[in-house]
Amino acid sequence: MMTTSLIAAALVIVGLILLNAFFSAAETALTGASRARMATLEREGDKKAARVNKLNENRERMIGAVLLGANLVQVLASAISASIFASLYGDLAPFITAIVLTPLLLIFGEVGPKTLAITGADNIARNVALPVQWMVRFLAPIVAAVQWIVNNGLKLFGVRVDESVDVLTAARAEIGGTIEMHAEEGGVEAEQRHRLLGALDLSELTIADVMIHRKSIRSLDIDLPPREIIAQAMSSPHTRLPLWQNEPDNIVGILHARDLLRAISEHGRDGFDVNDVKRTPWFTPMQTSAEDQLAEFLRRREHFAIVVDEYGALMGLVTLEDILEEIVGDIKDEHDIAIQGVRPQPDGSVNVDGTVPIRDLNRMMNWDLPDEEAVTIAGLVIHEAQAIPDPGQRFAFHGYRFQVLRRQRNQLTALRVEREMEDEGMEGG
Repeated sequence: MMTTSLIAAALVIVGLILLNAFFSAAETALTGASRARMATLEREGDKKAARVNKLNENRERMIGAVLLGANLVQVLASAISASIFASLYGDLAPFITAIVLTPLLLIFGEVGPKTLAITGADNIARNVALPVQWMVRFLAPIVAAVQWIVNNGLKLFGVRVDESVDVLTAARAEIGGTIEMHAEEGGVEAEQRHRLLGALDLSELTIADVMIHRKSIRSLDIDLPPREIIAQAMSSPHTRLPLWQNEPDNIVGILHARDLLRAISEHGRDGFDVNDVKRTPWFTPMQTSAEDQLAEFLRRREHFAIVVDEYGALMGLVTLEDILEEIVGDIKDEHDIAIQGVRPQPDGSVNVDGTVPIRDLNRMMNWDLPDEEAVTIAGLVIHEAQAIPDPGQRFAFHGYRFQVLRRQRNQLTALRVEREMEDEGMEGG
């Protein structure tokens, strides 16, 4: 009789350990399942994936129910084990229980199931979702009470658990981290990495980061004779040119090559009036994010915008191509003028024009120069040096060495940049 009771109790303990294994696997699988894949499967009609998504809508409640079930199982297993060993070993029962039950729960109830769940999180999550749903509903009142106690207890220490979370930002950070991880492991090629991260970074970039500076704008005086306007337009690699009047910063229209050719066809080289073919310029504030500007380009079916600051002063221009290049890299066609802004040297250094954007150099050389405080290489050196250096001066910061090659007035027009093997502090020469 005694032996039968011990066997029954042992079987109950085994069952409780298996239940603990279920709870452990369920928690790991449900929290580790790919949300993107579950969303896709749900759209395709997968009811199991829909249950997973439903549970993850209130992850705190789901985890609370699973942990509550696991703790109840562990307490029951400990109590039954203690009663069994008490009849066999008397006062040594608590010690024997800890020695026997701890490795059993750890190996078969925690580590093993969690490891299995990590390797097949999506499939296991879909299979355990239904019983977990039942358990969440059954334990809902207890879990709600526990959550209330926890939340109010944390508030006593100044921790706010009910604040809204920027889900989009968190998702972007998670995706970006995944891309970087796979790139380091060789699962994503460099060009793919740049494209994927470039798309994610659009919301963090403003037009100021991608625009063509006003000093580099090719524009036309609207009061020039028609033949001169034609000559300058034909010599330009661009299909759209800003038109100014009285002063270059006063943009009064946009000349499109297609409109110009139509006017020449209808009125001849001397008979057309540029005022009749100019388009109304679209002005956009430089604080606009690149992502919002891309959306506006697509909504308005425009490819070209004039960038102004908060006072309405001309700062530059931005095109649809400029923003797309942040995703796909430099876009070249047969009319582009090759600008040798980045010239790799045999010794591993790079000669760079001061106007080269930091992001472009990073992309070309696979570097990680910071671009938070400056847009161009010259701007970065001036920011770090806190002055406008003279030709020949050398600096070292952020793991790179810089040498000023040429300076024109207050502009650094050429620099040499190389990656240093050991970190060094900034130094002037």
